[in-house]
Amino acid sequence: MSTHDTDTARFKRMPAKCGGDNTGLVIAKRLIKALDVVLAALPFAVAWYMWLNRQIATPYYSRGSMLMIACFVMLYFVFGRVYEAFTISYGQITDIIWSQALALVMSDIIIYVINWLLMLRLPGIPIYLCVFAAQLCLCSLWAVLANKWYFLTHKPKRSFIVWDMRAGLSELISYYGMDAKFEVAGDCSAKQCIEDLSVLDGMEVVFLSGVHSTDRNVIIKYCISAGITAFIIPRIGDTLLSGAKRVHMLHLPMLRLDRYAPAPEYIFTKRLLDIVLSAMALVVFSPVMLITAALIKHEDGGPALYKQQRLTKDGKLFYIYKFRSMRVDAEKDGVARLSSGDNDDRITKIGKKIRAVRIDELPQLFNILAGDMSIVGPRPERPSIAEEYEKVIPEFRLRLQAKCGLTGYAQIYGKYNTTPYDKLQMDLIYIANPRISEDLKLMLMTVKILFQKEST
Repeated sequence: MSTHDTDTARFKRMPAKCGGDNTGLVIAKRLIKALDVVLAALPFAVAWYMWLNRQIATPYYSRGSMLMIACFVMLYFVFGRVYEAFTISYGQITDIIWSQALALVMSDIIIYVINWLLMLRLPGIPIYLCVFAAQLCLCSLWAVLANKWYFLTHKPKRSFIVWDMRAGLSELISYYGMDAKFEVAGDCSAKQCIEDLSVLDGMEVVFLSGVHSTDRNVIIKYCISAGITAFIIPRIGDTLLSGAKRVHMLHLPMLRLDRYAPAPEYIFTKRLLDIVLSAMALVVFSPVMLITAALIKHEDGGPALYKQQRLTKDGKLFYIYKFRSMRVDAEKDGVARLSSGDNDDRITKIGKKIRAVRIDELPQLFNILAGDMSIVGPRPERPSIAEEYEKVIPEFRLRLQAKCGLTGYAQIYGKYNTTPYDKLQMDLIYIANPRISEDLKLMLMTVKILFQKEST
C-alpha cells in the first residue's frame, strides 16, 4: 500500500468534531482588551480638555479634540500590538506591564511632538509626566485584573506533547508559568503516536516538538479533524517552506521556493532606512559614545574600540567595531571563545555596565552607515565559530543569504540559553519573509529587550 493510501485509510478513521473557543468568552476578551485602550486614553483626554487644548494658539473645538484623542488611541493600539501588551492569556503580568509602559511612552512622545508643533513652543513636561503616571497605574491595574479574569474563566487546556528530535517541552511550559494555560496530560514519541493516534483523543491542544514532516502530517490531519489545536515547533525544512510563494501552473497548485531575493524596492527602502536611522542615532548617542570611550580608556589604558572579523551576506568578511568590554589580552592565545555571560572573568568593570544596556554595540552604527551591516538582519558570526556550528548544523550557512544586522528576530526572541539550532530557525523565519513592516516592528521590539538581561 502506498503512503498516500495509508494516510487516506488513517484519515477515514479519524473522529469528526467541531472545535473552537466559546464565542461569548472570545467577545469578552476583546472587550477587555478594548477597555485597556480606553483606560490608557482617559488621563490624556482629561489633560487635553483641562490644560493642553487651552495652550494652543487657536484651541480646538469638539471635532478637533476628538481627533487628538483618536490619534492617541490609534498610536497606543499600534504600539500595544507591536510590544504584545494585550497578551493576557500568554504573557506574564510583569512582562505585560513592561510592554504597556513601552507602548505608553512611545505614544506619549509622539503626542508630545504633535502638541509641540500645534503650540509652536515646548509643552510643559510635568503635565505629561503626570499623564504617564496615571496611565501606567490604570494599565498596570488592568493587566493584573485582566490576567486573573482570564485564568478564572478559562480552565487549563488538556494538552499532549509529541516529540521527535527534542524532548523536555513540558519542563519549558512549567518554567515559563504556562501550566496555568496548558495542563500536560501526557507525552510520547512521534513513532508511538503514529502507531496509536487514539492517545490524542480527549485532548484540546497537541504540541509537536521537532516532529518529522512525514509523521507530523498524519498527526495534524487527525488534530484538525478532531478539533484539536496544534502547536508546531518546526524543523529547518518547515521554516524554509514558510517563505514559499503560491503559484498555479499545469493546472496544479504549486509552491515556489527560491533563495533569498527580495524585491528591489524593499532593498532600496531598507538601505535608505539604514542610512537615515544610523546617521540620526550617531548624532543622538555621540555624547554617550564619547563618555564610554573615555571611561574604557581610563580603566586600563587600553583602546576604547576593538575590531573583529565577521561574516555577512554570501560569506563576505568585514570588520565589526564595538566598544571593548573585555581585557586587552582576552584572546591572547588566538582562540575564539564565546562569552559565558556575567561570570566571564575577562569582562572589565566598565564592560559589565555597558553590556547591561548594550552600549558596547553602538560603534556598529558606523558599520551600518558604511553598508557592511543592516539595522535588522541575522547576527554576524565569527568565521571560526560559524565553522564549528556548521560541523553540527550544516544548514547554519543558510543565515548568510541576507546581510547581517545589529538587531533581528533571533536577537529579540532568543535568550542566552537558546540553542544555535533554534537561533538559526529564527533567522530563517526572518529571511523567509522580507518585509519593511517586519523590519520596523523588530526595530521597535529592540527597545523592549534592551534592559532584559537574559536576551541575546
